[in-house]
Amino acid sequence: MKKKISFCVGLFLLLGCEKKDCCANLEPISVTLQFTHNWDGIPINSSDFTTFKFTTEHGEQISIEQLRYLVSRIKIGNFEKNYQLINVGENTGLELVLPQISQGNQFLKFTFGFTDADNIDGIYPDLNSRSFNVPMMMGGGYHFMQFDGKYKDSNNQNANFNYHAIRAVNASNPMNLILEDTSFEVEIGTFELSKNTAIEIKMNVAEWFKNPNLWDLNVLNTVLMPNFDAQKMMSENGRNVFDVGTISN
Repeated sequence: MKKKISFCVGLFLLLGCEKKDCCANLEPISVTLQFTHNWDGIPINSSDFTTFKFTTEHGEQISIEQLRYLVSRIKIGNFEKNYQLINVGENTGLELVLPQISQGNQFLKFTFGFTDADNIDGIYPDLNSRSFNVPMMMGGGYHFMQFDGKYKDSNNQNANFNYHAIRAVNASNPMNLILEDTSFEVEIGTFELSKNTAIEIKMNVAEWFKNPNLWDLNVLNTVLMPNFDAQKMMSENGRNVFDVGTISN
């Protein structure tokens, strides 16, 4: 009986699939993630920095001077990359090639920032050299995002904002810091992959200021890193920031 089954399987493979086609189906592909940025649909790149070009949902005009952020545990199918630092002002990290991805339906997700398991102080030399660290007095580890610029305050004067996202810390007792993981997972979706593919991941920067927490820069502008509640609000708003854009082969 076993010989008969083996013969039938072998005959099916011989007749139903030419060697060339079968091998092609087994070949892994590459997926390129392209991180783009917009303000409610208006593209943002480094040439838009340092000009009062955008208006928040609350009504403050802003200029962007720095926007860089970290995504980690980038996973699609059988492949995972530990992290990527994206710097819009320097045009670095905007594209990430993920090699050797299995064909078929594959799910893409990543984490914004570092989970507590990965957010270990001082262990990433490249992030250390880019001043992405968080001081130990605020729990150590690393920033999730550094978003800096200016806004027109209630007197129409230029004022600074530093929208820096980190792990939330309550430092009211410096000898007993209370830390809360405010990283979050972003599920981009499932893709049918049969050839090398580019997937656009869009960040709507305007969302950091509006949903579900309407952001008043006259109240929450600087010294936000030690603000436990502000960090949790940032995390909540960030869950509406990312979306999938153009898919191309």
